[in-house]
Amino acid sequence: MSQPLPDKPTILIVDDTPENLSILKGALSDDYAVRLATNGHIALRAVSITPQPDLILLDIMMPGIDGYEICRRLKADPSTQHIPVIFVTAMSKDTDELMGLRTGAIDYITKPFSIPIVQARVKTHILLNNQKRLLENQVAERTEQLQKRNRELDERTEQLQRRNRELEETRLEMIRQLGRAAEYRDNETGMHVIRMSHYVRLLAIESGYGPADAEQLMYAAMMHDIGKIGIPDHTLLKPGKLTDEEFEIIKTHPEIGYQIIGQQSSELLQKAATIAYTHHEKWNGRGYPQGLCGAEIPIEGRMTAIADVFDALTCKRPYKEPWPVDRALELIANETGEHFDPILAPLFIQLKPALMTIMEQHQDGE
Repeated sequence: MSQPLPDKPTILIVDDTPENLSILKGALSDDYAVRLATNGHIALRAVSITPQPDLILLDIMMPGIDGYEICRRLKADPSTQHIPVIFVTAMSKDTDELMGLRTGAIDYITKPFSIPIVQARVKTHILLNNQKRLLENQVAERTEQLQKRNRELDERTEQLQRRNRELEETRLEMIRQLGRAAEYRDNETGMHVIRMSHYVRLLAIESGYGPADAEQLMYAAMMHDIGKIGIPDHTLLKPGKLTDEEFEIIKTHPEIGYQIIGQQSSELLQKAATIAYTHHEKWNGRGYPQGLCGAEIPIEGRMTAIADVFDALTCKRPYKEPWPVDRALELIANETGEHFDPILAPLFIQLKPALMTIMEQHQDGE
């Protein structure tokens, strides 16, 4: 930021003629702090003295370094380029203006001097330069304020984003644990929901879903059996074969799950409700609870149906031993077009290596 303006502006007069220096000093010393320089080298040193001149009256024709070269050097230096320069000359006006404008001068005073003109020109350019510097200071201060506010906004935005991420992570973890809670009722470790949801994610990606949408579907699938919370223990945990009446009770868990999740604004929970309601529907219309057929079944439910059956077949339950992977995939192949979507089922079967990796990573007993 620029230094505050002094009470009395400083004028540097550069001329190799003592008489000219005397005239100009006499004309300006009442209103300005005047410095004098008799050649270019002294002038360049004088400019570096604090405070810097607020304006320079510069003779053009001097021995050694002429006024044009001095002006070029001043304008080439970032520390002095802001100082206004008025050329003092007795040369042809047309020649002076053309050359002077190219080197950076702002005005001309011609010899012989007219004192009122000198005073008027100097006063005008001092005022203009003061206004320019004041404006620069105001712009700098405003810019600094805006930068500070932007930094504060960036920090607040970063904090908000971090909190949103934390909330999202917490929400997803709650969904994950709620899904596992239902599985704990008939599965000692609750790992079924983890494996099955990862299978859904793989199938979604294989079907053309983007990574973010596939991950959302994975979390939604974790709540597919949340309705089991509403099934009585003596039915849900029965080790033997269920009676027809008991199976009818089991068949109510999709609708119970749908009611538990309810109508939500969250897209993830909307998908979770759809999956809970439709993952036991069959392509041939013989599923439950609605008896939907073919493409009437939402694709989320169709994907989850395949993944759910595959994991149920390949894990150990109180009433059965786990099936080998190939046997489970063979059943899915045989049920393609009956129980399972005829497009999704073949895609799932070709995922065998990735399915086995998930089975190894999330074994029961963990």
